[in-house]
Amino acid sequence: MDREDSAARLVQALAARQKTVAAAESCTAGLVADRIASVPGASRVFWGSFVTYMIDAKAVMLGLDRVLLEKNGAVSGETARAMAEAALEKSGASLAVSVTGLAGPSGDGTSTAVGTVWIATALPDGPSSARVFYIEGDRETVRAAAAEAVLREAIGRLSP
Repeated sequence: MDREDSAARLVQALAARQKTVAAAESCTAGLVADRIASVPGASRVFWGSFVTYMIDAKAVMLGLDRVLLEKNGAVSGETARAMAEAALEKSGASLAVSVTGLAGPSGDGTSTAVGTVWIATALPDGPSSARVFYIEGDRETVRAAAAEAVLREAIGRLSP
């Protein structure tokens, strides 16, 4: 599956199942939404995206617990899962995805390496899951690869 096909495959898979998707994005800052919305017919399956770049945005827009954010950091599996679960709850979508990471070029003052990206998915009838990716490259490379990984994770979560 090449980069251009991922968003189209996700939209087709959602449409075939009469499902919808919502996103909560941090380091991609709307790239996931842009990729999905670029596909004709996306309006039938794409609920929308919360772009929560700062920690405060995660707390205000998604309702994430500030204690959780302070304890685990913005870039963690726990935060990614909480973002996906909140997007699912707030949207009522059939599937939610989230992404949080460090695109660089500098770090965030923690031991988390630049290029570390956590992606999570959540379904109404199943547990949420999170996966870490280590992406090498400059800022734009990390952001683009993270958006692509989100689309692929979403497709994988829809597959039987």
